[in-house]
Amino acid sequence: MTPFPNLISDSLLVKETIDLLKENGGRVSAVKVVDYVMNISSPAPSLAKLLVSDLVGTDPRLRLDEDIVELVDVDVYGRKLSESDFVVFDLETTGAKAPPCRITEIGAFRVSGGAITGEYHSLVNPGIPIPEFITGLTGINDEMVKDAPPFTDLANGLLDFIGDSVLVAHNAPFDMRFLNHEIGLVHGKYKVANPHLCTVRLSRKLIPGIENHKLATVANYYSIDLTNHHRASHDARATARIFIKLLDLLSEKGIDELSTAVTCKF
Repeated sequence: MTPFPNLISDSLLVKETIDLLKENGGRVSAVKVVDYVMNISSPAPSLAKLLVSDLVGTDPRLRLDEDIVELVDVDVYGRKLSESDFVVFDLETTGAKAPPCRITEIGAFRVSGGAITGEYHSLVNPGIPIPEFITGLTGINDEMVKDAPPFTDLANGLLDFIGDSVLVAHNAPFDMRFLNHEIGLVHGKYKVANPHLCTVRLSRKLIPGIENHKLATVANYYSIDLTNHHRASHDARATARIFIKLLDLLSEKGIDELSTAVTCKF
């Protein structure tokens, strides 16, 4: 079983199984899955069922019905914006690439009904030295994080805070990549299943006339305070307030489908 309901497997076997199911109407025999995915030619049905049972148990998108593997319809992007909870988050890190870089600070705010309703914040001991350049940018140094918990100790609490919400970040691919890397180190070959939105993409589409779409520029456009820029909690709070403004613009355009907001095809 998956360690958390909002985690999905990141293993190649699961990915190939899901691709096979999508190509075959969502239902395939256990024998065919084992033949195609595990390269075991013409396995005995009993062996195939045993092997597939272990595979299916690792991911909520898969189900085994007798000797048939089924793709569970989990449409995470099919929800309405007006009916969704959001967790707007920001990460500070030791560098730009994960791996080898690690998280040094997490800031997150829950947005429900157009208002900020919850907060999560922690410094994180990355287990590696923080480069001088990063300290100059964020103000976070080795001394500040030496007694902070490692991500291993924070992961489950953060996953509980996130729940089944839509994740939101400014330059979301960066933050999602680091988050999933750290989750994988804790829970092994798992990543978050939560859909996510990027406020950089949304702001480019919804307020195209400003100079650029850096966080400080968008915050200034909306007269949102951004003191202590490049600290996770402050950046996440500013991003949350920006996101609430962007939600209003989406509503004015009659856009309430999460899938539309994600693709920015409007």
